[in-house]
Amino acid sequence: RQQKWKSSVSTLAKMPPCDFVPEKYESYPYERMQKIREQNIAPSLRTYYKKPLLLHQGHMQWLFDHEGRRYLDLFAGIVTVSVGHCHPKVTMATQKQLARLWHTTNIYMYPAIHEYAEKLTSLFPDPLKVVYLTNSGSEANDLAMFMARVHTRNFDIICLRGGYHGGSPYTLGLTSLTPYKHAVANGFGCTTTMLPDVFRGPWGGSHCRDSPVQTVRKCNCTEGACHAKDQYIEQFKDTLNTSVPKAVAGFIAEPMQGVNGAVQYPRNFLKEAYQLIRERGGLCISDEVQTGFGRTGSHFWGFQTHGVVPDIVTLAKGIGNGFPMAAVVTTKEIASSLAQNLHFNTFGGNPLACVVGAAVLDAIEEDGLQKNSEDVGTYMLLELAKLRDKFEIVGDVRGKGLMIGVEMVTDKDSRCPLPAEEINQIWEDCKDMGVLVGRGGLHNQTFRIKPPMCITKRDVDFAVEVFHTALQRHMERAS
Repeated sequence: RQQKWKSSVSTLAKMPPCDFVPEKYESYPYERMQKIREQNIAPSLRTYYKKPLLLHQGHMQWLFDHEGRRYLDLFAGIVTVSVGHCHPKVTMATQKQLARLWHTTNIYMYPAIHEYAEKLTSLFPDPLKVVYLTNSGSEANDLAMFMARVHTRNFDIICLRGGYHGGSPYTLGLTSLTPYKHAVANGFGCTTTMLPDVFRGPWGGSHCRDSPVQTVRKCNCTEGACHAKDQYIEQFKDTLNTSVPKAVAGFIAEPMQGVNGAVQYPRNFLKEAYQLIRERGGLCISDEVQTGFGRTGSHFWGFQTHGVVPDIVTLAKGIGNGFPMAAVVTTKEIASSLAQNLHFNTFGGNPLACVVGAAVLDAIEEDGLQKNSEDVGTYMLLELAKLRDKFEIVGDVRGKGLMIGVEMVTDKDSRCPLPAEEINQIWEDCKDMGVLVGRGGLHNQTFRIKPPMCITKRDVDFAVEVFHTALQRHMERAS
């Protein structure tokens, strides 16, 4: 069946071979699934594409729909499938644990949580050696905020505009993207500051960011001095001097913004921001929900690419390759603040989650996925940069490792976001040719490419050729 399927868009790109054969789809017909979606599933859970995909099976970097069509997954369940769909090592470890013990409670001791806590914290620099396990990124960030406030006995937390840190009522104060904001009171004690975006912000240019691909904007930086970084730090100081008390609870930032479209800051911005926060008694929180576990290639954790050591680190998504788990890693001293009273999590660190987490760490190491992220990611960034140079509507290509953003504009001078209907068409064409990518940015103008870390250069060649064809088609439509 899969072989008979022909893309509705003609392309020269040849999908790389895959010897995996999906099982026959035997669930409800597509129309019935749509009906259930309309009647029984909350409408806030939106679907992608005009005709939503009905996905049935996954294998490493590939997804199969109900008709047996194969897709190259460049979004990885929103940056969550880290080592590959149904990775055999993770699957096997989970199956083994399923037959042994699913859940007891962390008021008892069981092997998995201790083995995993030791394994995970061994990957962090001192003094980040204590972990509190939770179930989702929102929950992890919620707890990090709570810890910072309890520990410092201060209340205010600074965050960057464009950041995404969760959708719970508490974390919505940190999430600084209008589409996620609901018209209810939130954000008490949360203050946003200017995003140091070197492509879209007022300052930035061709030397500022830690990426194989720089912006096309010109730079007046000199060796060892970044004008853009200095200007954004002045804005940060302005926020500290005007919008919050003299003492703050903390500052939270993603090492590279995820939902906002792989936005990178100028080099050394985080280092100086951390220093300013610590001078005011605050803790520095690194949200590694998307950047962690080797995805940036050069380092295992995103904060390491900035040469900083945070006080609290939050983890989720890739931590479990799709299993619902998350974590807060911090120092013994900060973690002890919560021990003054009870703080309990029923499912956090359950035996299944810990076994999955440990198997994911093993797979990253054994399959060399951090190195693969660096090699394949750099190759992809450089190939996409060629398309930026060829097409006026590709405004920026950025990122590090397999955390990539391609920002679409009407033209490079104005940097106006490309209208949604035009982006939608390019996006649909890519899907029709067998490539799934995400979307992000304030105006949904950025394609987010964050695939399972097992993809190959051959996959990249296919994906870039598909994207090239989709852009070509767009130009033909426009003319």
